[in-house]
Amino acid sequence: MNQYRDPSGLIAILRGLTPQDAVQVGEVLCEAGFEALEVPLNSPDPLESIGLLRKALPDDVRVGAGTVLTTPQVRAVHKAGAQLVVSPNTDPRVIEETVALGLDSCPGVATVSEAFTAVQAGSRTLKVFPANQVGEEAMGAWRTVLPEDVELIPVGGVHAASLHSWVQKGATGFGIGSALYRPEVDVEHMRRTAQGLVAAWKQAAEHLRPLPA
Repeated sequence: MNQYRDPSGLIAILRGLTPQDAVQVGEVLCEAGFEALEVPLNSPDPLESIGLLRKALPDDVRVGAGTVLTTPQVRAVHKAGAQLVVSPNTDPRVIEETVALGLDSCPGVATVSEAFTAVQAGSRTLKVFPANQVGEEAMGAWRTVLPEDVELIPVGGVHAASLHSWVQKGATGFGIGSALYRPEVDVEHMRRTAQGLVAAWKQAAEHLRPLPA
């Protein structure tokens, strides 16, 4: 019998999040339907925010760290409670350390060569970044040669209206940043944006390709 795993879905990129706002922002996004949150390490006190989110949110909501560039940072975010490690680049050392600690690795890739380098280092979830420069057609071409169990997660310039077309090219999730969250964003505006993205994702997800476990 074939076994399949759930896709990554929507990942909220919370660049600039402070510990003071972390729990409220996290709870609003979870109520809207987001199941993964990423705190980039160039945010204020990111490790504290990661820890607060992990303690406050349900176990089935993944909390991750973004802009992770070094192996010491991987160890630090693991200690803080992160389950997902996201990078803007492809560094096999970071990927290998992430996998060794039992965390999900999501390195940034902009070419098919970087994608294969990341896969060979142990990643099974690739951040297509910047997605608006890589483009849907190029990512679709990658999909034809990458292993079937590898996820492609476009990040950068993605919005609710474009989710469906990306899914048709093989995407199984999306990272949503400034279109969803900025430090000065009104909480109710963020809630409405999140609800719209989740609704668009649910429609697009009806056309997802099966993702082997």
